[in-house]
Amino acid sequence: MFGGTSAVAPLWAGLIARINALTGRRAGLVQPALYARESAFRDITRGNNGAYKASAGWDACTGLGSPVGARIAPIPDL
Repeated sequence: MFGGTSAVAPLWAGLIARINALTGRRAGLVQPALYARESAFRDITRGNNGAYKASAGWDACTGLGSPVGARIAPIPDL
């Protein structure tokens, strides 16, 4: 896959669906829980997308970074 939101949205949907199946409940609004746990992501600090540069923490190029599914699944507020 290649290409920003159109590539990432189905991957996130799949991850959340797997977490729903694992926990037996449906996730609601997940953003607050995810942004409160930056440790659940591998921060991308180098590179760019042609418009923005990656940097430490949240950035417009990579957001919070790459999700680590094993660290996201146990988040209780999902």
